[in-house]
Amino acid sequence: MYEYEIEGGFPIKGEITASGNKNAALPCIAATLLTDEPVILKNIPEIEDTGVMLNILQSFGAKAEKLKDNTWKIEAKDVEFCVIPAELSKKIRASILFAGPMVARLGKAEMLPPGGDVIGRRRLDTHFIALEQLGAQVKVNGHFVFTANKLIGTDIFLDECSVTATENAVMAAVLAEGKTTITNAASEPHIQDLCNMLCAMGAKITGIGSNILYIDGVKKLHGCEFEIGPDYMEIGSYIGLAAATRGSVIIKGVKNLDMRPLKVGFAKLGISWMQDGETITVSSIQEMKTNADVGTKIPKIDDSPWPGFPPDLTSIMTVVATQVEGTVLIFEKMFESRMFFVDKLISMGAQVTLCDPHRAVVSGPSPLHGDHLVSPDVRAGMAMVIAAMAARGTSRISNVYQIERGYEHLVECLQSLGGHIKRVNVD
Repeated sequence: MYEYEIEGGFPIKGEITASGNKNAALPCIAATLLTDEPVILKNIPEIEDTGVMLNILQSFGAKAEKLKDNTWKIEAKDVEFCVIPAELSKKIRASILFAGPMVARLGKAEMLPPGGDVIGRRRLDTHFIALEQLGAQVKVNGHFVFTANKLIGTDIFLDECSVTATENAVMAAVLAEGKTTITNAASEPHIQDLCNMLCAMGAKITGIGSNILYIDGVKKLHGCEFEIGPDYMEIGSYIGLAAATRGSVIIKGVKNLDMRPLKVGFAKLGISWMQDGETITVSSIQEMKTNADVGTKIPKIDDSPWPGFPPDLTSIMTVVATQVEGTVLIFEKMFESRMFFVDKLISMGAQVTLCDPHRAVVSGPSPLHGDHLVSPDVRAGMAMVIAAMAARGTSRISNVYQIERGYEHLVECLQSLGGHIKRVNVD
């Protein structure tokens, strides 16, 4: 078991290149099951979650070969039905993403309820409803069983704008007979990546990037080469880290369109960056003051489905807000347990009032001091890293496995930016 030991109070400075989008890599790995031809995936982040997804893929009989750093060749020619191993399913919520491609390819999928971050209730009903409308039968009795003799295209209205349910529905529909329309589809950049990869494999999908997807089913998909886009969650985290530590960072490999919602959210905290092509520069000179709404009202940073502000960055923004002059309301609408980590920020000296499971009022700036922290999930864990690096003194963070599920070579990257962090072995 490992912990992070962080000595805070040192501004970061340096240059990094954005990693591949974790949330795009996971469904794209699952989608390789839809063809018996080789698929080469580039810019796959080397993190815990992608490793688990590749292990699940191999449990079906698929071959996964690492060609070089961040590039994998996957061949799912001789796959067979099997229940996803319990020890893998419970590690990652994205294990549910194998339901759509397995039903489409083999007519059956079976798994235990997925694991992943504990950030509140994360219903799976939308997955079941979408696959049932395409012709699958779903049984839930301590585990999930999906079966289908044939998938038929249909008109689907998702009862919530779910990212993973949209991905499962798309992966099943591309091999369904006839036309499928998915309304109230999620449209995040990672879903766009999945759809573009499927089109490169021969799928017929239009409406990509919108909330209505039109799919003409095909009989067979072929192999392809596809490069995963940059991880704007990681980029947003490093912007927050630079601001909170009064440091600076140059980030390369940024997709500008992905940054628009982030720019709106950070501007409310008086934080901005310069953009030059695919490179952004976060200066150490920032306003670091909340920008009041019209009528001198307290500003609000709230999340919503794309292209709204990403829910995965609300934890990061909460920490950054502790270092900003003024008061801001953080409203995390989508997960009722994500804000519970703020008790640790309070113990570090932050002025945070948790109004209810979804809302926190943050006043700053507050000098933070080191503490012993425990990471509850990927994003709150990274938020704690940022808090520890902004604080005076030494902090220790346990359960770092949760953080490393989503951030590639985090310790090495932070060290390259001048962060005083090390990974220590503990009994």
